[in-house]
Amino acid sequence: MSKKKQNIILNNVEIIDIGAEGKAIAKIDGKVIFVPYAIPGSIVDVQIVRKQRNFIEGKIVNIVRLPDKFVDAFCEHFGICGGCKWQNLPYDEQLFYKQKQVADQLQRIGKIDSSEINNIIASPKIIEYRNKLEFTFSHKRWITQNEIDENATIANYNALGFHIPQLFDKVLNINRCYLQPEPSNTIRRAIYDFAVENSYSFFDIRKKNGFLRNLIIRNTKCGEIMVIVVFGCEDEKKRCALLDYLQIKFPQIVSLQYVINTKLNDTVNDLDVICYSGSSFLMENMNGLKFKIAAKSFYQTNTEQVLNLYQTVFDYANVNRSQTVYDLYTGTGTIALFLAQHAQKVIGIEYIAEAIEDAKHNAKINNINNVDFYVGDMKDILTADFINTNGKADVIILDPPRAGIHPKVGEVILNAQPEKIVYVSCNPATQARDLLMLTAEYKIEKIQPVDMFPHTHHVENIVLLVRKC
Repeated sequence: MSKKKQNIILNNVEIIDIGAEGKAIAKIDGKVIFVPYAIPGSIVDVQIVRKQRNFIEGKIVNIVRLPDKFVDAFCEHFGICGGCKWQNLPYDEQLFYKQKQVADQLQRIGKIDSSEINNIIASPKIIEYRNKLEFTFSHKRWITQNEIDENATIANYNALGFHIPQLFDKVLNINRCYLQPEPSNTIRRAIYDFAVENSYSFFDIRKKNGFLRNLIIRNTKCGEIMVIVVFGCEDEKKRCALLDYLQIKFPQIVSLQYVINTKLNDTVNDLDVICYSGSSFLMENMNGLKFKIAAKSFYQTNTEQVLNLYQTVFDYANVNRSQTVYDLYTGTGTIALFLAQHAQKVIGIEYIAEAIEDAKHNAKINNINNVDFYVGDMKDILTADFINTNGKADVIILDPPRAGIHPKVGEVILNAQPEKIVYVSCNPATQARDLLMLTAEYKIEKIQPVDMFPHTHHVENIVLLVRKC
C-alpha cells in the first residue's frame, strides 16, 4: 500500500457491532470496516491500514466518544501484545457478543434456528484463569510507540514475552500478564533478569540462533508449578546455572524440565523433554478424578471452567451402564474417563501418541478399566470395520480441533447411527458447517455456549444432536 493510502483518516466513525473474529465493525457507504480494540457505541477516527474490494481494515488514531458501556483496560500491555483484546468491554457485554457469535454462525452457516440457545456459562474467574502459558525469547524486542514518541534511550533490547500480532519476528517484553496466577510473572521476570545479568544470548528469530528460545509455565489448582525452558543450542554450563538458580529460588517448581531445539520451528512435540529435577509431570484433580499432565499433554487451560464444560457434556450424553460411548479426539481422555464411570464401555481415539499414553495412564491411576484408547488419524481409524470390531456406538462425543471434522468422519458417524451426538467445539463456524451435514439425520435438541477465555472473542459451544425417528 502506498504512503498516501496509509495516511487516509476516516473521521467520526461509529462502531456498530463486533464480528466473528472479535474485531469491531463500522460501515461507511455500505462497506465494512474492521477496527481492532474498538467497542460498539464508540465514535473514533480510523486510519486505513488495508483496503480490499469488500472491506477495509483500520486502526484507531483518536477516540472521539466512548459509550457508557466501557471500562478501562487493566493490563499495561493492552492494545500491543494482541491478547485479551476485550478488556475495555464489560464482562457481561463480552458474554453477549460471544453468545451472538454462536447464534450468528449457527444460523448463517448451519441454517440452524438459534433462538433456543441456552445462556452462555460465564467463567468463574476472568483473570488468572489459565494453567499454561508459553513465552518467547527475542534478542530484539518490540519498541512501543510511547518509547518512539519520547525518543527513549533503549538500554536493553532483549525480550521475554508474546509475539506482536501478525509479526512473527517481533516480541513484546511482558512485565505483568494477568492470564496466569503467581508465581508465573515472578518466575518469568527472574529468568529474564538472570539471563541479562549473565549475558545469555536471546534467540534471533530471523537468523535462528541464540541460547534462550522459549519458556513454558504450567500450574495446578493446588499451586504446583512446571517450568520448561527451551534452549536454542546446548551449553551445559549455562543451562545448568539457569536451571539450578530456578530450582533454588522457586521451591514450588515441582517439575523443572528443558528441551534443546535446534530446528527451524518452535514446536517441541517431536523433541525430547528432559526432566532436570523433580517429577516429569504434574497431577491435577477434577471432580474426584486424577489427571497426569506432562510437558506435551493437552489439558483445557481454564481449570475451573472446564468442569462446567464437562458437566454439560456429561448431562447431554446421559449415558447408562448398557451403552457404548465413542469419544473422538479424546486428547488425554478427560471426557472419556468422566463418562466411563457410567457407561458400559468407552472408546477413545486421538492422533497424538503422547496424549494417548497420558490417557492410558489416567485410566490406570483412576482404576477405570472399561476404556480402550487408540492412536491415529481419525479419518483412517474410524471406519465401519473399526465400529464392527469395537461395538456399535450409542453415544458419540466430538471434540475436534478448530478445523472441525473431516467429511469422511462425518460419513462414518452418520452410517453408525448413534442415538446421540454431543459436539463440543472451539470454533462455532466449523461446527456449524459440520452440523449442516449431521442434521440430515439428526435434530438439534440443546445448544450451550461456554466462555473458556474471558477478554477474548473465543468461545466453546456444545450441541446435543438426537437421531431422527
